[in-house]
Amino acid sequence: MKYMLLMQATALDMAAGPASWAREDVVAHVEFMRELMENYFKPGELLDAQGLAAPDTVRVIQAGDDGEPIVTDGPFPESKEFLAGYWLLELADEKRAVEIGAHISAAPGPGGKPLNFPIVLHPIGQAPA
Repeated sequence: MKYMLLMQATALDMAAGPASWAREDVVAHVEFMRELMENYFKPGELLDAQGLAAPDTVRVIQAGDDGEPIVTDGPFPESKEFLAGYWLLELADEKRAVEIGAHISAAPGPGGKPLNFPIVLHPIGQAPA
């Protein structure tokens, strides 16, 4: 089964993010993510993973009544959370997805303290055959 793990962050998290951390904290966080990608996943589990650009670069696209695109800045100020990154996985079961999500949530932040960001688990549906 395929799963997507989505890392959520708040506006406050983003403002206090790696750009404001001490260099050694950024290095520790990046090393955690590198080791995660290289050593944590069993062969075939990790299909893709990406950190996402800052929220101020996000755009929302919607088709207008005439089919033309309507593009607005996003996320909107009333948004409480932003998508900070994702992992696309192929796993035997949800139990493993939960284990991986908890591990990712504990990525180190300032002073090595775990960030404990929420990780949203989305099973990926399959079209009927």
